[in-house]
Amino acid sequence: MIFPNSYTKIMLSLFLFFIAISICEGAGTEMTIKPVNIPKTVYGWTKSDSTRLVDPKNIFEYMNGGGELYLAYRFDHLSVYHYEAKDQDKILVEVYQMKTTDDAYGLLSLDWGGEPVIFTSSTGKEVNPAIVQAPRALYGIGLLRMWSGTLYTRIMAFRETPEARKAVISLGKTIAADRSKSTPPEIISVFPKTVAKKWKLRNDRISFFRSHLVFNSIYFLSFKNILDLDHSTEAVTASYESAPKPAGRIQTLIIKYSSIVKAQQAVNHFHDAYLSEQTTPSENNKIFIFNIEDGWLGYQLNGKCLTIVFEAPDRKIAREIVETVSCNATN
Repeated sequence: MIFPNSYTKIMLSLFLFFIAISICEGAGTEMTIKPVNIPKTVYGWTKSDSTRLVDPKNIFEYMNGGGELYLAYRFDHLSVYHYEAKDQDKILVEVYQMKTTDDAYGLLSLDWGGEPVIFTSSTGKEVNPAIVQAPRALYGIGLLRMWSGTLYTRIMAFRETPEARKAVISLGKTIAADRSKSTPPEIISVFPKTVAKKWKLRNDRISFFRSHLVFNSIYFLSFKNILDLDHSTEAVTASYESAPKPAGRIQTLIIKYSSIVKAQQAVNHFHDAYLSEQTTPSENNKIFIFNIEDGWLGYQLNGKCLTIVFEAPDRKIAREIVETVSCNATN
């Protein structure tokens, strides 16, 4: 799996954003929503009177492609706002209301590229976006992407200028101000900073998801859903690189299923579909290790939690990482 550099990732975000603004003329869906704190004017831009509302039933009418991504994260609805200013290009605001804060975090976690934005709290003190309780925002080439509570927000200046940048960031700050503190999904805490002595966690390669389509965009495994991922699952993938000199990358995956029965069924499905020709017996503690085409693969099931390691350089490291990067959920 090849990861794009930061510039490419930002351009990819812009590409997906412009896909998302291919708006049709159909009317939006009426729904009861929690009001978003969004100003009428900001640095010379004025919000138009019309607000478009999009739900899962008409999301593909709003965006020509890309709707699957949001539906994969338990999307509830989207509010779309437009700002205009004299002698300036428009600013588009998309506020995605997700079912849980984990889903909003997951959308942002697909791309950590961009400049971290520091908001100022109501007390006047700066809030570091690296602190997990604070709203997290990233800015690049006129686009602000932000996770705050159950909201995932995208604010785009069609032409980046110093004034547009200030307006975009100000809008993000306002939207995030009245939201509860945001905490990443608990499952992410299972990843230690270092494994097998020299392998270091890449903080910008941690992604939370629920769909096999999303996982395939990060690390391609199969066109089919061989891990039985759905909205009831919680999954996070992260990569480790060797230190001090990069000599390779190991991909790790944790999946928490809704029940022990579903977890065991998923393991059986994965093994039959991906490792059907392998006959290597299990290691101690029910850890299974296999030498396949792209390196050593290991997995272990603890209760409802499945740990998988891809592309380890040898059997020993694969086993050690499976033992270290693991969770145990029985309830």
